Amino acid sequence: MPRKADPNRKQDIIQAACRVFAQKGYAATRIIEVAEAASVGKGTIYEYFRSKEALFFAVFESMMEGATGILAQAGDTTGKSFSRRINTLADSIIQSWLSQIDMYALVMEFWSATASSPSRESFKAVFQAGYRDLRAIIGDLIREAQNAGEVAKDIDADKVAAALVGTWDALLLQAWLDSEFDALATSRSFMEVVLRGLGAANITQPQR
Repeated sequence: MPRKADPNRKQDIIQAACRVFAQKGYAATRIIEVAEAASVGKGTIYEYFRSKEALFFAVFESMMEGATGILAQAGDTTGKSFSRRINTLADSIIQSWLSQIDMYALVMEFWSATASSPSRESFKAVFQAGYRDLRAIIGDLIREAQNAGEVAKDIDADKVAAALVGTWDALLLQAWLDSEFDALATSRSFMEVVLRGLGAANITQPQR
């Protein structure tokens, strides 16, 4: 069982593991390589994580928590128009991942873990929570805009939120597969269409 220990060291190990897993892939990564990247002994890794799979899951949780925090902050632009708020959120999602696109291979491995890992139910649960949180942030923005008269009242906020999340996921996947694909410009063009479809008032374009 992992000992009660320095949370900073634990986080250092997770960050080192994230880099090694992204570079080599889960299957090819050895714990000793993570230990070397974190400047600790191999035994220290096992003081914090019972197995390589447990460490991999900790990396997954850390990445999901970080992404959710960034997006929640991006959506909290109180006092701005709905179009500015939703465009800011969309840009934050795309730009935050594009800035670390070399880590996107890890996302594919996390998805794979939902089907093949012994901990697949745990991976699924974290994915579900992350998507629910993101859909809730977007849905709340739309409902606030409806109450303020900025968006048509007959729009189903939750369904639109789910569709937007799916679109951004697909754009990021294309960006990872094709370095010439401009996910940010595509997202911005798409958001113009979405805002008109929502009947959004005072459509504000993001700064280019």
